[in-house]
Amino acid sequence: MLELKTIGLFLLTALAEIIGCYLPYLWLREDKSIWLLIPAAFSLMLFAWLLSLHPTAAGRVYAAYGGVYIVMAIVWLWAIEGIKPTSWDIIGSGVALLGMAIIMFAPNSTS
Repeated sequence: MLELKTIGLFLLTALAEIIGCYLPYLWLREDKSIWLLIPAAFSLMLFAWLLSLHPTAAGRVYAAYGGVYIVMAIVWLWAIEGIKPTSWDIIGSGVALLGMAIIMFAPNSTS
């Protein structure tokens, strides 16, 4: 059950980070409203708070989180930007998830 909670928290964290970065991108590159920076700032605050909720060492959380972020970014590419992932995107995402699982769920003598 801890594994599902950890992965769910990582997914929410990644979504908050991606939204927090995508909204300024829209303003800077797509000529959208500067008002997008307000929800972007809140989304990035949520991202930082969510990362702090994990019970293990921060460095381990940050390293493992990167794997989930990669997968979420590829999902975002497909769902929001309408670009179908390549087989290499999918393979790379799988490797990143494997790395996350090894880092987060392998037995560790320290937390």
